[in-house]
Amino acid sequence: MPFRFLFAALLLTAALLGVPSAWAGRYDLTVETATVDVGGRTARKMTINGGVPGPTLHLKEGEDATITVTNRTDAVTSVHWHGILLPGMMDGAPGFNGFMGIKPGESFTYTFHIRQSGTYWYHSHSGTQDQSVLGAIVIDPKTPAPAPADRDYVVLLGDATAEDSDQVLRNLKADSGYYNHAQRTLGDFLRDADKDGLGAALKDRGDWGEMRMDPTDIADVTGYSFLVNGRAPAANATFLFRKGERVRLRLINGSAMTLFDVRVPGLKLTVVAADGQDVVPVTVDQIRMGVAERYDVIVEPAEDVAYTLFAESIDRTGYARASLAPRDGMEGPIPAMSPRAILAMSDMGMSAMAGMDHGAMGHDMAGMDMPVMGPFGTTMPGPDHAAMGHAMPGGEGTDGSGRPKGWAGGVPDGLTRLDYGQLAALHPSADTAAPSRTITVRLTGNMERYLWSLNDRKFGDAEPIKVRYGERVRLSFVNETMMAHPIHLHGQFFQLENGRTNDKPLKDTVIVPPGKTVSAVLTAREVGAWPLHCHLLYHMVAGMMTRFVVEPPGSADVTPDAGTITMSPHDMEGHGMGMDHGDGK
Repeated sequence: MPFRFLFAALLLTAALLGVPSAWAGRYDLTVETATVDVGGRTARKMTINGGVPGPTLHLKEGEDATITVTNRTDAVTSVHWHGILLPGMMDGAPGFNGFMGIKPGESFTYTFHIRQSGTYWYHSHSGTQDQSVLGAIVIDPKTPAPAPADRDYVVLLGDATAEDSDQVLRNLKADSGYYNHAQRTLGDFLRDADKDGLGAALKDRGDWGEMRMDPTDIADVTGYSFLVNGRAPAANATFLFRKGERVRLRLINGSAMTLFDVRVPGLKLTVVAADGQDVVPVTVDQIRMGVAERYDVIVEPAEDVAYTLFAESIDRTGYARASLAPRDGMEGPIPAMSPRAILAMSDMGMSAMAGMDHGAMGHDMAGMDMPVMGPFGTTMPGPDHAAMGHAMPGGEGTDGSGRPKGWAGGVPDGLTRLDYGQLAALHPSADTAAPSRTITVRLTGNMERYLWSLNDRKFGDAEPIKVRYGERVRLSFVNETMMAHPIHLHGQFFQLENGRTNDKPLKDTVIVPPGKTVSAVLTAREVGAWPLHCHLLYHMVAGMMTRFVVEPPGSADVTPDAGTITMSPHDMEGHGMGMDHGDGK
């Protein structure tokens, strides 16, 4: 049989069997609804190629990708290629750059030239489908690394709920504390009074009460099952090694709402890449991963024993785990969970706002004069955000029950957690010019009504952020809320300002802790209208997103309405904005 007929027959057989086809960057993906197991319960979920997650896509720098996505559900769907540099139409966000989503019964073929290498992922950008329509991407470099690892594994962390994902949002709209089952009690107050004195305990409760906030509200949704490559802790996903080998773990936080603290007890983590971009190796014990962040780490097991990859949710309601083992069937010991931290007043910038009338602030905290702070509680030394401090904070002590205070707390004794200030690009950028202007993006919201926004405007109500082609700008993310927000910019990387000069690390997603400011610079070379949003799923669909428009070369001016994309109610529904969630809007 001639080769071309044999090749066609193989592709047809794969399609009939529902197997993803890959040939020089070619894949077929199918979005459909199936019954899946979620923490011992069955639920109907949207899947990709029948699984949650879908298949890992293996691509190569310098080649072309051709990926056909077929929609076999009754809802409009999409696939976004997170962190990939590509034409705007291929980015996969409905309502942006002319892409309107994939209608039921239809297919869309994404085609783009692969201009990078590293660890990435893909997920739906329609409504709340991001909860289950997702998978990993590994792009091999054009030139192989000089010292590759002996083993190379994808570790895709996820969270799953048997609840309908739209119902989760409706619950939050009805009561923002619906899933907060760890609120402070009378016993906590008595312990605080015994430790800090009655006056201090009363003042602390009074301050939080006046703001109508809860210091235990560190995560919005609980009750998740936490997964490694789709497997619950009891299923023990296993990564094999031989003693003395170098093992590369491609850590991807593909969850909807969960920040994870990741460690491998007994082993050091040598971070070699962040968000797909090589960094100068730095060795730590633990990494706090925001939703959508990726870190490639090298571990070197020196013993012929099983180790546990342990990923605790930030609110300590559960964990994902896997085993690194020399043989199948071995399980690493599961460590005790770290204590759950509670927010401190400094997480709301109170150290810089002494004497403020907290009762007049309003629950949305709008208009607060936030202190200039680094990503994990460290003070930034300049008012122009040109550099960020990067010493690892030690938290703010404990409350009366022994729980660590402060968003950055909860690091196990004797261990070090990665700080953004430790990251440095392995290949320094030649793009070191000072930015021509600073664009302030305030992260705002109203917890009581569960409304989230940027600069007090929810998606669809705000003018886009506009920059000229080739313009170098600073983005200053000022978090005026009590929640941490992993902020993602589509279509391009930014250089995180962390005290470095020409070796600032490149990232596409950055955690902005409560009450803090984080800044990044970029040179706008990717033309298009790109989503800029919080990557906590329910924050995004509740409004925390805007358009970042890079004007084409030769544009005369950047005016407020130049290039504005008008979205119909149908387009907005693709982002979850058209659903009636009882917000009164």
